[in-house]
Parts: sequence; C-alpha cells; structure tokens
Amino acid sequence: MQETAARTTVEFQRLARKPESQARIVWRNFRRNRLAVAGGVVVILLYLVAIFATALAPQDYAAFNRGKPLHPPSAEHWFGTDRQTRDVFSRVIVGSRVSLSVGLVSAGMIIVIGVTLGAIAGYFGGLVDNLIMRFTDIMLAIPGFFLLLTAAALFKPGLQTTMIVIGLTSWMSTARLVRGEFLRVKAQDFILAARAIGAPNLRIMVRHVLPNVLAVIIVQLTLWLSFAILLESGLSFLGLGAQPPTPSWGGMLADGRVNMQKAWWETVFPGMAIFLTVLSFNLVGDGLRDAFDPRQRRR
Repeated sequence: MQETAARTTVEFQRLARKPESQARIVWRNFRRNRLAVAGGVVVILLYLVAIFATALAPQDYAAFNRGKPLHPPSAEHWFGTDRQTRDVFSRVIVGSRVSLSVGLVSAGMIIVIGVTLGAIAGYFGGLVDNLIMRFTDIMLAIPGFFLLLTAAALFKPGLQTTMIVIGLTSWMSTARLVRGEFLRVKAQDFILAARAIGAPNLRIMVRHVLPNVLAVIIVQLTLWLSFAILLESGLSFLGLGAQPPTPSWGGMLADGRVNMQKAWWETVFPGMAIFLTVLSFNLVGDGLRDAFDPRQRRR
C-alpha cells in the first residue's frame, strides 16, 4: 500500500513539473553527441582565430624572409615557408578569416534566398509554386561548378564576388527542402484554425509555419557553411577567389602544388585546415539533426 502511494506521489510530481523547453531538449540531446560537441568547440576556436588572426599570426603574412625559400617546418617557422619565403603558419591563420567569412556570408545568402522562395512556393502553391519550382529546376539542371565558374568569370575576381556568386548559385536545394516542409506544416490543423479566424498569410507564415521548419533551416545552415568553404577553396584554387596578396586556403593549395614533392608543407597545412573546418561543421550539422529529431527526444 505504501509502495503504491509512493509511486502515485512520484507520478504526480512528474506531471506537475513544468514542461521542458524545446531549446533545453535540443541542447541536452546535442551534448550527448561527443563528436558534435567536439566539432562545435573546434568551430568556435576557428572563428576566434579568424577574429584575432592579425594578433595571433607570429609574422606578417605578406612579409618576405630573405634566404629562406621553401624552408621546412622549424621552431622559427612552425609550418615552414613558401617559395616566396613567406611564413606558411601566419598565412594559414590569416587565411582562416577569408574562408570562414566567405562561408558565413555565402551560407547566409543561400539560406535567405532558399527559405524565402521555398516558403512562398510551399505556402501559396498553385501558379506561384509552379513558377518558382520550374525556375529552380532550370537552375539545378545546370552543373553547379560550371555555373559558379561562369558567374565568377563574368565579374572581377575577389572576395566579395566569391561570396555573391556562391550565394546566388547554390540556393536551389534549400528552396526545395523548405517548400516540402511548408507543404507538410500548412496542412496541419493549427494552420487551418489560424486561417479560419482570419489571420493574415504573412503572420501565419512567420508566426506559425516558420518556427516548425526552423530545425531544418538550422541544420541546412551548418551544412552549407562547410559546403561554401569548399566552394570558396575551389574557386581560389582556380584563381577566381580572393586575390593576392590576401591569403586563402585554396589559393595556398594552388601556390604549393608545383612543389608538392619537395615542399609538402605548402599544401598539407592549408589542406588540413580545410579538412578540419569542413569536418567540424559537418559534425555539428549531424549533431543538430539528431538533436532536433523527435525520435531522439524519447530516448
């Protein structure tokens, strides 16, 4: 009898607790994933390095060290020097600012354009949906990297051009994904109830539909950050990204490919920087996807 009463008391206490907020649930699920947490720590450190790159770089990234071309890694030059005698470590540090800023701005543009077009197409449907989706299909039919090369070649190469080109040519998959989510959410009862009481379309989209699609958008943002960094590195490798003397990881790979056999450090260290950054963003994206998954919350 006492055992039954104790169980009843515990059950009442559990039911009387305030429901846990979604943010706390997501954070609890996210921190269980050690790889995702490690990736998040690395991402934060990378952005801190990018912000304070000038102070952290031991030498001027454009300064020449006379008599030290292709000097191997040493106590003076941790990552060695390139064929122009510049310190590779300082250039990798400062190059993080270029790659991470391009990734952040480009991914932001992709999300803004993709979410806007996908939301309009998914919510209104009909002719609007057909026009937006057919335009999206046309853009998807063009090979992505060739579209990037064409757009980059039409404008003056540089950091701003790279950001804009990546943002304007990579939004299509996000638009299709957000459209599908809006189609799913707008058919639910609470949306029909909001329409029944006369709520305007913009209010329904922003206040009722968008919060239910936010998890997908956040995960997409983390994945597009890594993808945009890869695209920037590819464009810089081809000479269509940030222009000298501004260092970028892709540009450093292009400069070092000539001497890969006898000066491996010119390509290994910027390549490892790209690998570590992209891997960290992907781990964070996977962790957020699992954290937002309702099936993970019940575990």
